[in-house]
Amino acid sequence: MDFSQIVPALPGLWEGMITTLQLMALGVLGGVVLGTILALMRLSSSKLLSNIAGFYVNYFRSIPLLLVITWFYFAVPFILRWITGQDTPVGAFTSCLVAFMMFEAAYYCEIVRAGIQAIPKGQIGASYALGMTYGQSMRLIILPQAFRKMTPLLLQQSIILFQDTSLVYSVGLMDFLNAARSRGDIIGQPHEFLIFAGLVYFVISFAASLCVKRLQKRLTV
Repeated sequence: MDFSQIVPALPGLWEGMITTLQLMALGVLGGVVLGTILALMRLSSSKLLSNIAGFYVNYFRSIPLLLVITWFYFAVPFILRWITGQDTPVGAFTSCLVAFMMFEAAYYCEIVRAGIQAIPKGQIGASYALGMTYGQSMRLIILPQAFRKMTPLLLQQSIILFQDTSLVYSVGLMDFLNAARSRGDIIGQPHEFLIFAGLVYFVISFAASLCVKRLQKRLTV
């Protein structure tokens, strides 16, 4: 084992890590927004909205993420061509980002739904008694409390997404893992670079998990 070539390769690996972090951050942001909308749809009194959201969640939770990434890589350009009538170039980053947002929204939906249902129903009744609408009640009273309760779960799912970003190798996107693998193949030290990448993923994920546990204890108190 010779790890001496890792230090000179750090600039290229850091570029891959930036891509990984961008995918994670934007995927979490888009997934939480879409997941919140789906959660409100599932809790809606309208059976149509509830069934649509339920089908969406069950569908995406029943298929592998790798399949979703590959499917969106080929489907997004086709859909844009169908809408605009022109060939719109879509890079691997954009297609992967859309895939992560759509896929993670199904999991964030269930987290948000559980957080909303954990709030006593009496608070909704009290907000109605004060003259608030359903939207005002959710925006000002229910969702702020729900997000506080479900913050640890949201962060834990974000850590899982950070690990899942390594699946973008299937469409050739140069994330951290793919950058390490490619650099190792070029130099002729694939094992050393893959071991280093595994250690980096472990350190980041383990440290983030400890922070989530500490935050969960503080919120519980």
